[in-house]
Amino acid sequence: MNPDIEKLIRLQRADSELKRAETALADAPHQRSVLDARLRDEKSRLETAKTGLADSQKERRQHEGALQDLETKRSRYKGQLMEVKTNKEYTAMLHEIETVERDVKAREDLILVEMERAETLQAEVKSEEAALKGVEEQHRAEAKALDEKVRALAAEVERFRAERDLVAKGISEDTLALYERVAKLRGSGVAEVKDEMCMVCHVKLRPQLYVDLKKNDAIVQCNACNRILFYEPPVPVVLHQP
Repeated sequence: MNPDIEKLIRLQRADSELKRAETALADAPHQRSVLDARLRDEKSRLETAKTGLADSQKERRQHEGALQDLETKRSRYKGQLMEVKTNKEYTAMLHEIETVERDVKAREDLILVEMERAETLQAEVKSEEAALKGVEEQHRAEAKALDEKVRALAAEVERFRAERDLVAKGISEDTLALYERVAKLRGSGVAEVKDEMCMVCHVKLRPQLYVDLKKNDAIVQCNACNRILFYEPPVPVVLHQP
């Protein structure tokens, strides 16, 4: 086989592995952002539950303050009821007391609503705290695994770059330039031939070209995709005698 063809095959393998490692490494920041977003979302849900609970407790305190004012007013009205001197004043005072008592009942109902709401929100806060703890543990584990993956990928990138550069140095300048032009245009510069067909673009070769190509002694390009072609002879099957 032409020495350049052998090296081109090795070069393409190195290029493929390098591209795979570089693509995976480039995707690492996105994976990190997904992990961080999941943690932020869980923290946000907990904060929302805590804010809801705080708002409910604030509402309850406001209702309790208003209730205390109403009870004070009712006590004052009842005290004044003993001091009125006419039936008209007495009836008016009773009306005021009834109005206050309705307001007291309304405030008590609102306080009960907020107590029930707070109970539900307290349970939600506890649930979200437990969920956040689980997400934080998962985040730490996955972030650690991602960091290890990034280090491994960075090492692979360096290794495949060095391998690629070493192989490329041994290829003739014209052949290397041809390979790089085709690879830039097509995504790969070399293609195997089987059964008289380019295995990448799947275009059938002319019979004579296929015969010449099987010698692997010259740089031959596919007429359809321009990739540099090579032929891999089949491995002979060895039959074992019983």
